[in-house]
Amino acid sequence: MATNDIGDWFRNIPQISKYWFTGSVIFPLIGRIGIISPLTMFLDYDSIVYRFQIWRPLTSVLYFPILPQTGFMYLLNLYFLYSYSTRLETGGVYDGKPADYLYMLIFNWICLVIIGLIAELRLLMNIMIISVLYIWCQLNREQIVQFWFGTQFKAMYLPWILVGFNMIVGNGGWHDLLGIFVGHLYFFLMFKYPQDFGGYQFLQTPSILYKYFPNRRGGVSGFGVAPATRRPDDNQQRHSWGRGQQLGGDQ
Repeated sequence: MATNDIGDWFRNIPQISKYWFTGSVIFPLIGRIGIISPLTMFLDYDSIVYRFQIWRPLTSVLYFPILPQTGFMYLLNLYFLYSYSTRLETGGVYDGKPADYLYMLIFNWICLVIIGLIAELRLLMNIMIISVLYIWCQLNREQIVQFWFGTQFKAMYLPWILVGFNMIVGNGGWHDLLGIFVGHLYFFLMFKYPQDFGGYQFLQTPSILYKYFPNRRGGVSGFGVAPATRRPDDNQQRHSWGRGQQLGGDQ
C-alpha cells in the first residue's frame, strides 16, 4: 500500500517539475554512493572548456552533497523544489503550458551558470530553487504562507526570510540573494517591463519547445495568475498611474 501511495504521488507531480525533482534525487544519490565522483558534477570553467565536460552546467544544478553536515539543507532544498516548482507549474500563468515553464527554468539556469562561472560557484541547486520560489512569491504576493513554528506572513516576504534563515544555518545567505536576483530578472523581463512600462517582451518561448511540450487543457489553476498591467489607458488621467490590481493578488 505504501509503495502504491508513493507511486501515485510521483505520477501526480507535473511533468517538468517531475524531471527536475527526479534529477535532483538521482545525481546526489549516485554521488553519495560513489558511482560517479561528485567532483565531476561541479561547475568548473577549465573542465568545461578544456576537457569538454559539457554536462557540468546541468549537473551543478542537480547535484548537492549528501553528508552529515549538509543532509538537512539537502532535504530542505528538495522540499522547496517540490512545493514551489509544482505550485508554479500548475498555477494560472503556466497551468497547461509546460513549454513556457521549461523556458523559464532554462532562462534562470543559463543566467545562473554564467554567474556561477564568473563568481566561481561550484553548485547551483539551492540558488536555482530560490529563483523559482521568488517568481512564485511575486505572482502570489498577497497569499499567506506558513513557515517554521507556525509563523505566517505574505508570500512576498518569504524569499527574504529564507535569506535570513540561511544566514544563520546555511551558507551566509548571499547565494539566496543571487537566486532572488535571477528570479527578479526573469519576472521583470517577462511581466513588469512589457506590462507596466510598455516595453518589448524579450522573453518568448521558442517554438521548438512547443513541439515537444505542447500546451494542454486541464490542470490545477488558482495560483500564480499573471499580474495585471498597471499602465493607464490613454483616457485615464495622469494621477491614476499605478493603481492597477496588485501583483499575484488573491483570486
